[in-house]
Amino acid sequence: MTRKLGWFDILRLGLVQAAIGSLVVITTSTLNRVLVVELALPAILPGVLVALHYFVQVVRPRFGYDSDLGGRRTPWIIGGIATLAAGGVGAVLATCLMPINLALGIALAVLAFIVIGLGVGASGTALLVLMSKRIAPQRLAAAATVTWLMMIVGFIVTSVIAGRMLEPFSLTRLVETTVGIGLVALLVTVLAVYGIERDIAEVPTAPAQAERKDFVAVLREVWAEPHSRRLTSFIFVSMLAYSAQDLILEPFAGAVFGLTPGETTKLSGTQNAGVLLGMLFVAVICTTRASSRIGSIRSWTLFGCVSSAAMLVGLAVAGLVGANAALKPLVFGLGLANGAYAVAAIGSMMGLVGRGRGEREGTRMGLWGAAQAVAFGLGGILATGSVDLVRAMTGSVAESYGLVFAAEALLFVLATVFAVRLSRLEVRNDDDQNVDGLPSYATGVHGG
Repeated sequence: MTRKLGWFDILRLGLVQAAIGSLVVITTSTLNRVLVVELALPAILPGVLVALHYFVQVVRPRFGYDSDLGGRRTPWIIGGIATLAAGGVGAVLATCLMPINLALGIALAVLAFIVIGLGVGASGTALLVLMSKRIAPQRLAAAATVTWLMMIVGFIVTSVIAGRMLEPFSLTRLVETTVGIGLVALLVTVLAVYGIERDIAEVPTAPAQAERKDFVAVLREVWAEPHSRRLTSFIFVSMLAYSAQDLILEPFAGAVFGLTPGETTKLSGTQNAGVLLGMLFVAVICTTRASSRIGSIRSWTLFGCVSSAAMLVGLAVAGLVGANAALKPLVFGLGLANGAYAVAAIGSMMGLVGRGRGEREGTRMGLWGAAQAVAFGLGGILATGSVDLVRAMTGSVAESYGLVFAAEALLFVLATVFAVRLSRLEVRNDDDQNVDGLPSYATGVHGG
């Protein structure tokens, strides 16, 4: 029996997520500002590049499948971080090239962001599979919280350090800073995963090797599993709703309620504080009361989705009636609900990855990760585009944002339906066979 990871090990692996966050923030945030402000290029350029790095992650199932074949996740984590760092440096070099040759610089940036997406997909998928297989079920919610918080830590620390290193700003300093952050992230990752799989060399048995199928066949098998298919639908719809609000919340507060840029930034901080508290609360409850209904990851998934929908409807109504006093409480409540949902959703992925035929964990996690990434890529584009479209049709700013918030609420309601269907899956004599005649397993997901 393999050793389960302790809290120290979980924190170690959380450092990998911090490394991913540090590299992502320099390429999606800092470069965004440089392209738009210093180089005076259209804002749609970084928007498309960031969306591209999400869409590329549709290959996550293939990465997961290949890591299943080898049985070890560490090489994929380290290789993914190295690829991500290389892509980040490439994106910065492309930025430096744009003032000289715009077309060539954009072409290089497109290639670099494809590499960034591949690096995030490879490292992120392998990391979640490794944690899922080695963490006790009652600790899954806490582990999900740690990974999310460590990513935020990576954002914050990198932003502070990069901000100081980039003063006074120059493109040369930008290259040096990015190379330095990439090397540190790679070193931290190597130290974090060193020896963590030493006692679980998953060498497949001879029968398992004989039964191996090609990637397409394995992906079809995973899709045929009811819980995999329903969880994929849930993740896509809920993450679409979750990501769609990010790019329109601050503009909504400014355009409809007249808040200044400083005030909308504080409002965003209020939401993030709610997210943090929601995550911590659910993590503690699911860890300490795993055997009870209130400690069920499934229950918090449903609560997070329903509450998020309610807060979004509240924001839509507040904008239409001009209820300024309700704005801050609603945004904080949305953060709490989002935090609860996010931890429960990741915990569900980690808890279900081992259900079904063996040696498919990476493929399942890759499928779910691909659904999440594509949803994130589409969310911002659809939300901002819909606001512009509705505003052009109605001429009303409040109505345009209100209708989009209402649409996001409906997506969360639809996600709740998928979550309920997922939780009702049980092993039955008539329904417990998948396409290969193998048990499909019950999938009422609990923390314990």
